[in-house]
Amino acid sequence: SLLVFVCSDDSLFVYDCINAEKTTLGNKGQDGKPTDKGSDDILAFAFSPSGDYFALTDDSKRLVLFHTKPSWECVSVRSVNRRGTSLIITAAEDKILVADKSGDVYSYSITEPQAEGKLELGHLSLLLDVALSPDDQYILTADRDEKIRVSLAKAPHYIVSYCLGHKEFVSKILVIPNYPDLLLSASGDSTLRLWEYKSGEEVYCCHLSSICGPETTKTDQVCPCVLKYPVSRITYCCQGGYVAILCDCIPTVYVFQLDATAQQLVYRQKISLTHKIWDIAFEETGDLWILEENSEAPLQLYRPCDGQWKPVTDDKGLQKMSKYLQDNWTVFEGFVGAESHYSCLYKASFDNMAAYLQRKEERLKQQKKKRQDLQHGSNGQTKKMKTEESSTLSCYN
Repeated sequence: SLLVFVCSDDSLFVYDCINAEKTTLGNKGQDGKPTDKGSDDILAFAFSPSGDYFALTDDSKRLVLFHTKPSWECVSVRSVNRRGTSLIITAAEDKILVADKSGDVYSYSITEPQAEGKLELGHLSLLLDVALSPDDQYILTADRDEKIRVSLAKAPHYIVSYCLGHKEFVSKILVIPNYPDLLLSASGDSTLRLWEYKSGEEVYCCHLSSICGPETTKTDQVCPCVLKYPVSRITYCCQGGYVAILCDCIPTVYVFQLDATAQQLVYRQKISLTHKIWDIAFEETGDLWILEENSEAPLQLYRPCDGQWKPVTDDKGLQKMSKYLQDNWTVFEGFVGAESHYSCLYKASFDNMAAYLQRKEERLKQQKKKRQDLQHGSNGQTKKMKTEESSTLSCYN
């Protein structure tokens, strides 16, 4: 529920969603009180392309909008229909698109910060991510049912293409900012894929199992997602075309470089840590920030040097934010050791043949026993009738 930002003058901006204006959740009981009580946990957030705006949505179904320049200011707090899973701000910075758990995407005006949301499009499955082309012409949505849909922003009911090929849920999608015809996607099927999304053509596939495999031994406990490598974060740096990814349950960041000419990703480096990693983010300069599940050193900063990212410790912004996180670690304690968010998204497979054969055998035994009981009863009844007949005949004689 806590936001902490290092501003350009090295000062900190701190905002706690606990203090945000409460909105009324949709479902109410007979007493008129909300039955769907949410927490203040932040579910999704995003900066606008210029950095002038920042938006977040939380578990209490609130959409909070900030203006960041010249100083941070909360502009509005609005209610959303369903809990969000992802959000993005348009390049024109006039709308916020929020994807939710019911499979819908709503747009919320920035120029009219109190206006209600407008339904733009819907899926039949849970949405996990939403993206926009840099010119705001296309809305891209990724769902649990392995699909990536490309829709026309001006008429979202018009579907331009589908990017089909993933075998499990699509966890993350990213339109490459400086190569706007390319889409990068990640899935629970342990692959990274590049697409020419307007035509739906897959141009490259990277199997993460060949890269991530050895790192699974470094986890402290067995995770349901181990050996599946679902990507939980993707961050991109235009300077050099670097892509950093984070796989759920693996305390390692993997760095790739985009070769746009060959339309492929080249593996460059892995940054292995000892604790679970919560989030990663590139700066425009190429600096890589890593938020770690570690109360003693929650924040790490890696800086590119001769093509490799190396740890930095003497950065003032790093020191200031690390100190604040350490002093307020109680806010994060509820998330320490949390289970994977992705294990429940995998398709369940059932081998019920053995159970079926066992039930069939038990049913046949019951039927056989029933027939034997009936036969035994019938034999007893016949014997009794014969005895009665014999008695009757002896009386006549």
